Amino acid sequence: MTSNKTPSVIFNTLSDLCDGAVTSLEINSDMPTLVVKKESLMAFFTALYNHPDYPFQFLTSLCGVHYPEESPPVLGVVYHFHNLTSNLRLRIKSFTPVDSPVFPSLTGLFSAANWMEREAYDFYGIQFEGHPDLRRILNEDDMDYFPMRKEYPLEDTTRTDKNDAMFGR
Repeated sequence: MTSNKTPSVIFNTLSDLCDGAVTSLEINSDMPTLVVKKESLMAFFTALYNHPDYPFQFLTSLCGVHYPEESPPVLGVVYHFHNLTSNLRLRIKSFTPVDSPVFPSLTGLFSAANWMEREAYDFYGIQFEGHPDLRRILNEDDMDYFPMRKEYPLEDTTRTDKNDAMFGR
């Protein structure tokens, strides 16, 4: 990796894309991780896509996350990008309160975001504003909850047929 492509150099270059959009940086395993304000995501991703030195034009993955222990509880979206010409990777995170789980859709920039955004909606209830067909993709259509949110106990507390002594508890 050349010196102009180190994670810290990439961060310094990309953090200037949108004034005040990037709030923090971490570097894990040579992968820069930027936390970007939700309000600035589309402008940031558009600038990232069209950047002359570091055009991140391949959306590798997108997933939802839930942090119920935060006060107030938050939902987030984690995006992984790859620059195929320079073989660079980048992680972007953005967060919002659980009571307003709306993020901009990336389907206009990355067609691969279509399925991934539907999956994040299906499991976490994250709404993607501007998505062409945001509906459940893996779970039943009539589900009234989002199964990957950490809002439910791991075990069914109403079971009477289970004796915990039989399981070493």
